[in-house]
Amino acid sequence: MTPDPVRRADAPTAHHGAPGTPDTVDFFPPGLFEEDRHALIRLVREVGLDPEQRFILGRRTAAFEDLLRTALGAADVIACSSGTSALTLILSAMGIGADDEVIVPAFGCAPLAASVIRAGAVPVFADVRPDTLTIDPDRAERLVTARTRALMPAHMFSVMADMPRFVDLAARRDLRLVEDSAVAQGGTLRGVPAGLWGEAGVYSFVQVKTCGMPGEGAVITTRDQELGHRLRMLRNHGQRPGQRFVHHAVGVNSRFDEVQAAFQAHRFPGFADRLARRAEIAAHYTERFAPLADHGVHPPVPDADGRCFYVYAVLAEERDALAAHLAQRGVSTHVYYPRPLPEHRAFAPYARAGTHWPHASAAADRHLALPVHHLLTDAQVERVAEGVVSFVRRRARA
Repeated sequence: MTPDPVRRADAPTAHHGAPGTPDTVDFFPPGLFEEDRHALIRLVREVGLDPEQRFILGRRTAAFEDLLRTALGAADVIACSSGTSALTLILSAMGIGADDEVIVPAFGCAPLAASVIRAGAVPVFADVRPDTLTIDPDRAERLVTARTRALMPAHMFSVMADMPRFVDLAARRDLRLVEDSAVAQGGTLRGVPAGLWGEAGVYSFVQVKTCGMPGEGAVITTRDQELGHRLRMLRNHGQRPGQRFVHHAVGVNSRFDEVQAAFQAHRFPGFADRLARRAEIAAHYTERFAPLADHGVHPPVPDADGRCFYVYAVLAEERDALAAHLAQRGVSTHVYYPRPLPEHRAFAPYARAGTHWPHASAAADRHLALPVHHLLTDAQVERVAEGVVSFVRRRARA
Protein backbone atom coordinates (compact mmCIF):
# COMPACT_ATOMS: atom_id res chain seq x y z
CA MET A 1 0.00 0.00 0.00
CA THR A 2 3.06 2.38 0.41
CA PRO A 3 4.02 4.80 -2.42
CA ASP A 4 7.44 5.10 -3.99
CA PRO A 5 9.80 6.52 -1.35
CA VAL A 6 10.76 10.18 -1.51
CA ARG A 7 14.41 11.12 -1.79
CA ARG A 8 15.49 13.77 0.65
CA ALA A 9 17.09 16.77 -0.97
CA ASP A 10 19.96 16.98 1.50
CA ALA A 11 20.55 13.22 1.59
CA PRO A 12 19.84 11.81 -1.87
CA THR A 13 20.09 8.21 -2.80
CA ALA A 14 23.57 8.03 -4.27
CA HIS A 15 25.27 5.65 -6.68
CA HIS A 16 28.89 5.07 -7.57
CA GLY A 17 28.67 4.42 -11.29
CA ALA A 18 25.46 3.81 -13.18
CA PRO A 19 22.75 1.59 -11.64
CA GLY A 20 23.15 -2.02 -12.62
CA THR A 21 26.90 -1.80 -13.29
CA PRO A 22 29.34 -4.21 -11.59
CA ASP A 23 30.71 -1.49 -9.27
CA THR A 24 27.27 -0.62 -7.88
CA VAL A 25 25.19 -2.37 -5.21
CA ASP A 26 21.73 -1.30 -6.31
CA PHE A 27 18.95 -0.49 -3.88
CA PHE A 28 16.35 -1.04 -6.61
CA PRO A 29 17.78 -3.79 -8.85
CA PRO A 30 17.06 -3.14 -12.56
CA GLY A 31 16.91 -6.89 -13.27
CA LEU A 32 14.28 -7.69 -10.67
CA PHE A 33 12.01 -9.53 -13.13
CA GLU A 34 14.61 -10.60 -15.68
CA GLU A 35 14.37 -14.32 -14.93
CA ASP A 36 10.60 -14.13 -15.49
CA ARG A 37 10.80 -12.01 -18.65
CA HIS A 38 9.79 -14.79 -21.05
CA ALA A 39 6.92 -15.84 -18.81
CA LEU A 40 5.64 -12.27 -18.65
CA ILE A 41 5.75 -11.86 -22.43
CA ARG A 42 3.93 -15.18 -22.81
CA LEU A 43 1.23 -14.12 -20.36
CA VAL A 44 0.70 -10.76 -22.07
CA ARG A 45 0.11 -12.62 -25.32
CA GLU A 46 -2.09 -15.23 -23.66
CA VAL A 47 -4.37 -12.67 -22.01
CA GLY A 48 -4.40 -10.39 -25.05
CA LEU A 49 -5.46 -13.18 -27.42
CA ASP A 50 -7.86 -14.93 -25.05
CA PRO A 51 -11.24 -15.22 -26.82
CA GLU A 52 -12.87 -14.09 -23.58
CA GLN A 53 -11.19 -10.65 -23.95
CA ARG A 54 -11.42 -10.05 -20.22
CA PHE A 55 -8.57 -7.80 -19.04
CA ILE A 56 -9.67 -6.89 -15.50
CA LEU A 57 -11.32 -8.91 -12.71
CA GLY A 58 -11.44 -12.08 -14.77
CA ARG A 59 -10.72 -15.71 -13.99
CA ARG A 60 -6.99 -15.09 -13.54
CA THR A 61 -7.67 -12.50 -10.85
CA ALA A 62 -10.11 -14.89 -9.17
CA ALA A 63 -7.50 -17.66 -9.27
CA PHE A 64 -4.88 -15.40 -7.72
CA GLU A 65 -7.30 -14.36 -4.97
CA ASP A 66 -8.06 -18.03 -4.29
CA LEU A 67 -4.34 -18.82 -4.18
CA LEU A 68 -3.68 -16.22 -1.49
CA ARG A 69 -6.89 -17.02 0.39
CA THR A 70 -5.84 -20.66 0.70
CA ALA A 71 -2.24 -19.84 1.59
CA LEU A 72 -3.33 -17.46 4.37
CA GLY A 73 -6.41 -19.26 5.66
CA ALA A 74 -8.34 -16.00 5.17
CA ALA A 75 -12.10 -15.71 4.72
CA ASP A 76 -11.57 -13.53 1.69
CA VAL A 77 -8.87 -11.87 -0.40
CA ILE A 78 -9.94 -9.01 -2.66
CA ALA A 79 -7.60 -7.78 -5.41
CA CYS A 80 -7.67 -4.05 -6.12
CA SER A 81 -5.73 -1.35 -7.92
CA SER A 82 -3.32 -0.17 -5.20
CA GLY A 83 -2.58 -0.27 -1.50
CA THR A 84 -3.79 3.30 -1.13
CA SER A 85 -7.08 2.44 -2.80
CA ALA A 86 -7.35 -0.64 -0.61
CA LEU A 87 -7.11 1.37 2.61
CA THR A 88 -9.72 3.83 1.40
CA LEU A 89 -12.04 0.99 0.40
CA ILE A 90 -11.72 -0.62 3.82
CA LEU A 91 -12.63 2.60 5.64
CA SER A 92 -15.57 3.14 3.30
CA ALA A 93 -16.80 -0.43 3.76
CA MET A 94 -16.68 0.09 7.52
CA GLY A 95 -18.84 3.19 7.25
CA ILE A 96 -16.13 5.51 8.54
CA GLY A 97 -16.60 9.06 7.33
CA ALA A 98 -17.48 12.61 8.27
CA ASP A 99 -16.54 13.71 11.81
CA ASP A 100 -14.97 10.31 12.61
CA GLU A 101 -11.38 10.08 13.81
CA VAL A 102 -8.87 7.39 12.85
CA ILE A 103 -5.60 7.07 14.79
CA VAL A 104 -2.58 6.60 12.50
CA PRO A 105 1.21 6.65 12.97
CA ALA A 106 2.97 10.01 12.71
CA PHE A 107 5.84 8.34 10.82
CA GLY A 108 5.22 6.52 7.56
CA CYS A 109 3.76 6.83 4.10
CA ALA A 110 1.23 9.40 2.93
CA PRO A 111 -1.67 6.95 2.35
CA LEU A 112 -1.92 6.40 6.11
CA ALA A 113 -3.36 9.89 6.42
CA ALA A 114 -4.61 10.45 2.87
CA SER A 115 -6.90 7.41 2.88
CA VAL A 116 -8.54 8.64 6.08
CA ILE A 117 -9.06 12.11 4.63
CA ARG A 118 -10.43 10.68 1.36
CA ALA A 119 -12.96 8.74 3.40
CA GLY A 120 -14.11 12.04 4.92
CA ALA A 121 -12.64 11.32 8.35
CA VAL A 122 -9.87 12.97 10.37
CA PRO A 123 -6.43 11.40 10.87
CA VAL A 124 -5.09 11.66 14.42
CA PHE A 125 -1.32 11.25 14.56
CA ALA A 126 0.26 9.12 17.28
CA ASP A 127 3.98 8.98 17.90
CA VAL A 128 5.95 5.82 17.22
CA ARG A 129 8.17 3.66 19.34
CA PRO A 130 11.85 4.69 19.15
CA ASP A 131 13.07 1.12 18.62
CA THR A 132 10.63 -0.40 16.11
CA LEU A 133 9.42 2.88 14.50
CA THR A 134 5.87 1.47 14.61
CA ILE A 135 2.96 3.26 16.29
CA ASP A 136 3.13 3.24 20.08
CA PRO A 137 -0.03 1.58 21.54
CA ASP A 138 0.15 3.62 24.76
CA ARG A 139 0.35 6.92 22.90
CA ALA A 140 -2.43 5.79 20.58
CA GLU A 141 -4.73 5.00 23.49
CA ARG A 142 -4.20 8.43 25.02
CA LEU A 143 -5.55 9.95 21.79
CA VAL A 144 -8.86 8.04 21.82
CA THR A 145 -11.89 10.31 22.09
CA ALA A 146 -15.64 9.94 21.69
CA ARG A 147 -15.13 10.57 17.95
CA THR A 148 -12.52 7.85 17.45
CA ARG A 149 -13.84 5.08 15.22
CA ALA A 150 -10.76 3.14 14.16
CA LEU A 151 -7.10 2.36 14.72
CA MET A 152 -4.77 2.00 11.75
CA PRO A 153 -1.38 0.62 12.88
CA ALA A 154 1.19 0.15 10.13
CA HIS A 155 4.11 -2.23 9.89
CA MET A 156 7.32 -0.34 9.21
CA PHE A 157 10.29 -1.38 7.10
CA SER A 158 11.07 -4.88 8.47
CA VAL A 159 9.13 -4.80 11.73
CA MET A 160 5.46 -5.55 12.39
CA ALA A 161 3.53 -3.31 14.78
CA ASP A 162 2.53 -4.58 18.21
CA MET A 163 -0.71 -6.08 16.91
CA PRO A 164 -1.66 -8.02 20.08
CA ARG A 165 -1.75 -4.72 21.96
CA PHE A 166 -3.86 -3.10 19.26
CA VAL A 167 -6.29 -6.02 19.15
CA ASP A 168 -6.74 -5.59 22.91
CA LEU A 169 -7.09 -1.82 22.63
CA ALA A 170 -9.67 -2.08 19.83
CA ALA A 171 -11.72 -4.56 21.85
CA ARG A 172 -11.60 -2.50 25.06
CA ARG A 173 -12.51 0.79 23.38
CA ASP A 174 -14.94 -0.64 20.81
CA LEU A 175 -12.90 0.50 17.80
CA ARG A 176 -12.46 -0.87 14.29
CA LEU A 177 -8.97 -2.21 13.54
CA VAL A 178 -7.44 -1.71 10.09
CA GLU A 179 -4.00 -3.26 9.60
CA ASP A 180 -1.74 -1.48 7.13
CA SER A 181 0.31 -4.55 6.29
CA ALA A 182 1.25 -3.28 2.82
CA VAL A 183 4.97 -3.94 3.37
CA ALA A 184 4.61 -7.12 5.41
CA GLN A 185 3.41 -9.92 3.12
CA GLY A 186 5.01 -13.11 4.38
CA GLY A 187 5.54 -11.81 7.90
CA THR A 188 4.04 -13.55 10.90
CA LEU A 189 3.70 -12.54 14.55
CA ARG A 190 2.90 -15.17 17.17
CA GLY A 191 1.94 -17.48 14.33
CA VAL A 192 -0.60 -15.09 12.82
CA PRO A 193 0.15 -13.77 9.31
CA ALA A 194 0.45 -10.06 8.75
CA GLY A 195 -2.84 -8.88 7.28
CA LEU A 196 -5.02 -11.10 9.48
CA TRP A 197 -4.64 -9.34 12.84
CA GLY A 198 -7.12 -6.59 12.09
CA GLU A 199 -10.59 -6.79 10.61
CA ALA A 200 -8.91 -6.17 7.28
CA GLY A 201 -5.33 -5.84 6.06
CA VAL A 202 -3.53 -4.87 2.89
CA TYR A 203 -0.65 -6.20 0.78
CA SER A 204 0.91 -3.90 -1.81
CA PHE A 205 2.50 -5.32 -4.97
CA VAL A 206 4.47 -2.30 -6.16
CA GLN A 207 7.70 -3.70 -7.60
CA VAL A 208 9.97 -3.21 -4.57
CA LYS A 209 7.67 -4.99 -2.12
CA THR A 210 8.50 -8.53 -0.98
CA CYS A 211 6.00 -9.95 -3.47
CA GLY A 212 6.20 -7.08 -5.93
CA MET A 213 5.28 -7.06 -9.59
CA PRO A 214 6.02 -4.84 -12.63
CA GLY A 215 3.01 -2.62 -12.08
CA GLU A 216 0.56 -1.29 -9.50
CA GLY A 217 -1.82 -3.42 -7.46
CA ALA A 218 -2.74 -4.77 -4.05
CA VAL A 219 -5.05 -7.12 -2.18
CA ILE A 220 -7.21 -6.74 0.89
CA THR A 221 -7.18 -9.64 3.35
CA THR A 222 -9.91 -10.31 5.89
CA ARG A 223 -11.38 -12.92 8.22
CA ASP A 224 -14.82 -11.33 7.80
CA GLN A 225 -16.66 -12.75 4.81
CA GLU A 226 -19.42 -10.14 4.92
CA LEU A 227 -16.87 -7.35 4.89
CA GLY A 228 -15.23 -9.10 1.94
CA HIS A 229 -18.52 -9.13 0.01
CA ARG A 230 -18.97 -5.38 0.54
CA LEU A 231 -15.37 -4.66 -0.50
CA ARG A 232 -15.84 -6.65 -3.73
CA MET A 233 -18.85 -4.52 -4.54
CA LEU A 234 -17.22 -1.20 -3.71
CA ARG A 235 -14.04 -1.88 -5.74
CA ASN A 236 -16.14 -2.19 -8.92
CA HIS A 237 -18.43 0.86 -8.92
CA GLY A 238 -20.81 -0.67 -6.40
CA GLN A 239 -21.65 -3.64 -8.62
CA ARG A 240 -21.97 -7.12 -7.19
CA PRO A 241 -20.14 -9.91 -9.03
CA GLY A 242 -22.30 -11.14 -11.90
CA GLN A 243 -24.63 -8.11 -11.77
CA ARG A 244 -23.10 -5.66 -14.20
CA PHE A 245 -24.69 -2.21 -14.49
CA VAL A 246 -26.67 -2.72 -11.27
CA HIS A 247 -25.16 -0.35 -8.68
CA HIS A 248 -25.93 -1.06 -5.04
CA ALA A 249 -23.63 1.59 -3.57
CA VAL A 250 -21.39 4.41 -4.70
CA GLY A 251 -18.14 2.59 -5.35
CA VAL A 252 -14.88 3.29 -7.16
CA ASN A 253 -12.76 1.83 -9.91
CA SER A 254 -10.19 -0.22 -7.98
CA ARG A 255 -9.88 -3.27 -10.20
CA PHE A 256 -7.03 -5.70 -10.80
CA ASP A 257 -5.29 -6.42 -14.09
CA GLU A 258 -5.49 -9.95 -15.53
CA VAL A 259 -1.91 -9.95 -16.84
CA GLN A 260 -0.58 -8.98 -13.44
CA ALA A 261 -2.78 -11.57 -11.72
CA ALA A 262 -1.40 -14.30 -13.96
CA PHE A 263 2.15 -13.06 -13.42
CA GLN A 264 1.74 -12.97 -9.63
CA ALA A 265 0.37 -16.52 -9.65
CA HIS A 266 3.34 -17.58 -11.80
CA ARG A 267 5.88 -16.08 -9.36
CA PHE A 268 4.16 -17.02 -6.10
CA PRO A 269 5.77 -20.48 -5.72
CA GLY A 270 9.16 -18.76 -5.38
CA PHE A 271 7.96 -16.19 -2.85
CA ALA A 272 9.03 -18.16 0.24
CA ASP A 273 12.57 -18.59 -1.09
CA ARG A 274 12.85 -14.91 -2.01
CA LEU A 275 11.63 -13.91 1.43
CA ALA A 276 14.03 -16.35 3.09
CA ARG A 277 16.94 -14.79 1.21
CA ARG A 278 15.92 -11.34 2.45
CA ALA A 279 15.73 -12.70 6.00
CA GLU A 280 19.19 -14.23 5.65
CA ILE A 281 20.64 -10.93 4.48
CA ALA A 282 18.91 -9.01 7.27
CA ALA A 283 20.21 -11.45 9.88
CA HIS A 284 23.77 -10.96 8.62
CA TYR A 285 23.42 -7.19 8.75
CA THR A 286 22.05 -7.28 12.27
CA GLU A 287 24.88 -9.53 13.45
CA ARG A 288 27.47 -7.18 11.96
CA PHE A 289 25.79 -4.01 13.19
CA ALA A 290 24.85 -5.04 16.74
CA PRO A 291 28.23 -3.90 18.16
CA LEU A 292 27.76 -0.48 16.53
CA ALA A 293 24.83 0.62 18.69
CA ASP A 294 27.16 2.34 21.16
CA HIS A 295 28.78 4.20 18.26
CA GLY A 296 25.74 5.85 16.72
CA VAL A 297 24.41 3.19 14.31
CA HIS A 298 21.45 1.14 15.52
CA PRO A 299 20.15 -1.94 13.66
CA PRO A 300 16.50 -3.02 13.92
CA VAL A 301 15.38 -4.91 17.00
CA PRO A 302 16.86 -8.43 16.58
CA ASP A 303 13.74 -10.43 17.57
CA ALA A 304 12.94 -12.78 14.66
CA ASP A 305 9.20 -12.85 15.38
CA GLY A 306 7.11 -10.31 13.51
CA ARG A 307 9.71 -9.57 10.83
CA CYS A 308 8.95 -9.08 7.15
CA PHE A 309 12.23 -7.79 5.56
CA TYR A 310 10.69 -5.42 3.04
CA VAL A 311 13.30 -2.79 3.90
CA TYR A 312 16.30 -3.01 6.21
CA ALA A 313 16.82 0.37 7.87
CA VAL A 314 19.38 1.43 10.43
CA LEU A 315 19.13 4.51 12.63
CA ALA A 316 22.30 6.56 12.32
CA GLU A 317 23.17 9.69 14.29
CA GLU A 318 25.21 10.86 11.29
CA ARG A 319 22.84 9.52 8.65
CA ASP A 320 23.83 11.82 5.80
CA ALA A 321 27.54 11.19 6.35
CA LEU A 322 26.93 7.43 6.41
CA ALA A 323 24.96 7.63 3.16
CA ALA A 324 27.78 9.59 1.52
CA HIS A 325 30.37 7.10 2.80
CA LEU A 326 28.44 4.18 1.33
CA ALA A 327 27.86 6.02 -1.94
CA GLN A 328 31.60 6.46 -2.33
CA ARG A 329 31.86 2.68 -2.10
CA GLY A 330 29.19 2.11 -4.72
CA VAL A 331 26.41 1.20 -2.28
CA SER A 332 23.02 2.76 -2.99
CA THR A 333 20.87 3.70 0.01
CA HIS A 334 17.47 5.31 0.49
CA VAL A 335 15.67 7.71 2.80
CA TYR A 336 11.96 6.92 2.72
CA TYR A 337 10.20 9.41 4.96
CA PRO A 338 12.20 12.65 5.41
CA ARG A 339 9.71 14.20 7.83
CA PRO A 340 6.79 13.09 10.03
CA LEU A 341 3.41 13.02 8.31
CA PRO A 342 1.86 15.90 10.31
CA GLU A 343 4.75 18.16 9.24
CA HIS A 344 3.79 17.91 5.57
CA ARG A 345 1.75 20.78 4.16
CA ALA A 346 -0.97 18.35 3.08
CA PHE A 347 -1.54 16.97 6.57
CA ALA A 348 -0.53 19.82 8.89
CA PRO A 349 -4.12 21.17 9.05
CA TYR A 350 -5.17 17.92 10.71
CA ALA A 351 -2.48 17.96 13.40
CA ARG A 352 -3.71 18.74 16.87
CA ALA A 353 -2.33 22.03 18.22
CA GLY A 354 0.46 21.59 20.73
CA THR A 355 1.06 17.94 19.82
CA HIS A 356 4.59 16.71 19.26
CA TRP A 357 6.01 13.53 17.82
CA PRO A 358 9.62 13.36 19.04
CA HIS A 359 10.25 9.75 18.07
CA ALA A 360 8.76 10.21 14.61
CA SER A 361 10.95 13.28 14.11
CA ALA A 362 14.04 11.40 15.23
CA ALA A 363 13.21 8.51 12.89
CA ALA A 364 12.80 10.90 9.96
CA ASP A 365 16.22 12.43 10.66
CA ARG A 366 18.09 9.20 11.29
CA HIS A 367 16.74 6.29 9.25
CA LEU A 368 18.74 4.96 6.31
CA ALA A 369 17.60 1.96 4.28
CA LEU A 370 20.19 -0.47 2.93
CA PRO A 371 19.90 -2.90 0.00
CA VAL A 372 18.19 -6.15 1.08
CA HIS A 373 16.63 -7.56 -2.09
CA HIS A 374 16.96 -11.25 -2.91
CA LEU A 375 19.23 -10.71 -5.93
CA LEU A 376 22.16 -9.55 -3.80
CA THR A 377 25.17 -11.84 -3.85
CA ASP A 378 26.99 -12.77 -0.65
CA ALA A 379 29.87 -10.56 -1.74
CA GLN A 380 27.55 -7.59 -2.22
CA VAL A 381 25.93 -8.17 1.17
CA GLU A 382 29.33 -8.20 2.81
CA ARG A 383 30.30 -5.08 0.90
CA VAL A 384 27.29 -3.25 2.33
CA ALA A 385 27.97 -4.52 5.85
CA GLU A 386 31.66 -3.66 5.71
CA GLY A 387 30.82 -0.21 4.38
CA VAL A 388 28.71 0.54 7.46
CA VAL A 389 31.28 -0.93 9.84
CA SER A 390 34.16 0.97 8.19
CA PHE A 391 32.22 4.22 8.60
CA VAL A 392 31.99 3.68 12.35
CA ARG A 393 35.65 2.68 12.57
CA ARG A 394 36.72 5.79 10.70
CA ARG A 395 34.59 8.01 12.94
CA ALA A 396 36.05 6.34 16.02
CA ARG A 397 39.60 7.10 14.85
CA ALA A 398 38.82 10.73 14.04
